[in-house]
Amino acid sequence: MIRFDNVSKRYPSGQEALHELSFELAQGEMAFVTGHSGAGKSTLLRLIALLDRPSRGRVHVDGQDLAHARRRAVPHLRRRLGMVFQDHRLLMDRTVYDNVALPLLIAGVARDEIGKRVRASLDKVGLLGREGDAPVALSTGEQQRVGIARAIVTKPPVLIADEPTGNLDPQLSAEIMALFGAFCQVGTTVLIASHDLALIKRMNQRVLVLDHGRLIDDYRPRGAP
Repeated sequence: MIRFDNVSKRYPSGQEALHELSFELAQGEMAFVTGHSGAGKSTLLRLIALLDRPSRGRVHVDGQDLAHARRRAVPHLRRRLGMVFQDHRLLMDRTVYDNVALPLLIAGVARDEIGKRVRASLDKVGLLGREGDAPVALSTGEQQRVGIARAIVTKPPVLIADEPTGNLDPQLSAEIMALFGAFCQVGTTVLIASHDLALIKRMNQRVLVLDHGRLIDDYRPRGAP
């Protein structure tokens, strides 16, 4: 579902953020990518999201070679990808409903279908009934749940998250991770960048460890799902 083949990324400044990175994640697999600040975690996710292009190598997502995707194809490819951020990036002047519905509006989904999908996504994250609320009326954890609902409302085969629990306390972090785990159970491939080693250990999932852009470990715990 996600495959990196000898991927390197060098920025115009000369910084090599990733060096000959190769790995593959299967459909329905959940994995973490971790490492020190500047190790290349965010760059890896940016390549998957087509926010950057590799300098060398190939990135495949859901059977598509992103390294050579044409510019006009980028919006279509991104619709098959859910993205969750640490700061959730909600539109604070819009309702919860409007925030979750936005990807569907951009994709041209029919209005009655949008309503069904928005309510289904909010139900999955435990916020059904909060459609009319403003994001400022929600707690930090609830705001992050809205961000997750927005990411899954298009039913993407791949979900990526960049430090999604960085602003949350341990209990809320565990709840958010449980949501990601549930998405894997229905076939979504989930890749999460995190520096929270204690949380990663509790999740008992595959862990990709980066060091200065190099993959130095691909840890698969015994008994992992």
